[in-house]
Amino acid sequence: MNLAFIPSPSHGVVYLGPIPLRGYAFCIIIGVFVAVWLGNKRWIARGGRSGTVADIAVWAVPFGLVGGRLYHVITDYELYFSEGRDWVDAFKIWEGGLGIWGAIALGAVGAWIGCRRRGIPLPAYADAIAPGIAVAQAIGRWGNWFNQELYGKPTDLPWALKITSSADGRVPGTYHPTFLYESLWCIGVALLVIWADRRFKLGHGRAFALYVAAYCVGRFWIEYMRVDDAHHILGLRLNDWTAMGVFLLAVIYIVISTKIRPGREAVVEPGAGDDAEDKAEDKGDDADPKDKPEGEAESKEKEPAASEDEAEEQSDKDEANGESGATKAGKS
Repeated sequence: MNLAFIPSPSHGVVYLGPIPLRGYAFCIIIGVFVAVWLGNKRWIARGGRSGTVADIAVWAVPFGLVGGRLYHVITDYELYFSEGRDWVDAFKIWEGGLGIWGAIALGAVGAWIGCRRRGIPLPAYADAIAPGIAVAQAIGRWGNWFNQELYGKPTDLPWALKITSSADGRVPGTYHPTFLYESLWCIGVALLVIWADRRFKLGHGRAFALYVAAYCVGRFWIEYMRVDDAHHILGLRLNDWTAMGVFLLAVIYIVISTKIRPGREAVVEPGAGDDAEDKAEDKGDDADPKDKPEGEAESKEKEPAASEDEAEEQSDKDEANGESGATKAGKS
């Protein structure tokens, strides 16, 4: 008998009057906000403007959601288009079903559009938001917990996930919490990218490629543990093959990019440095004399007095010289 386990929520949705508040949607929304917040901090540290990450996210997030849903529907089409299924369910994104591969691919298209409109290099933007995306995935995985989905093989470990729902072929019991494994893995990936970026000054998309490669490593073994229905090729789940292929592409990109474009971009957002200089100059011009250092203000106030004293001394000398000359002339 398993005395310790992670309980599943009895309901994945709470109704506020007629309005449904779904746990899955909340996790996705919170993840997006955290990703934008962290990406904005990293973008400013790289020399970009505040708010640029959010402006481009307006393009990237919708594209990413559509791409994630398309990947899920295409790879699991039998859930929506087979006999006895309702194809309308393919649009019910709140019920779960987002493929990270499609989300990143189409989200990159949206980010490219946003970057192009701002004159910003996409690789630099991708490097800034890479850790935030990993954290967003970590938060988003808890949406699967609300829906009682994406768990692994049966287990009696103390951290097993207890499934109570019997809908869609589920069998109540305790299973490996693969959603939790992936959530923790994504947090580790985010920390790895942040550390590596500071240590090696990654640029030109290499921080993003590191995130992709590290995520794929974790996704491979976590995917292998899952027991939900999936397409298999040569004994491996489709997502395992996808993880291996994307991992190789990410590693190849890092190697080639390091040789072709070593170092990091000097400028990530045109004009951002000029804005900072203009603000500094404006602040200096508008400074109140009262705000200046006390010694500096006093010295400037004393300067006119010193000039007056010098003028008086010079006048006295001139008068003395004049009197001496007159005396000499009288004697002669």
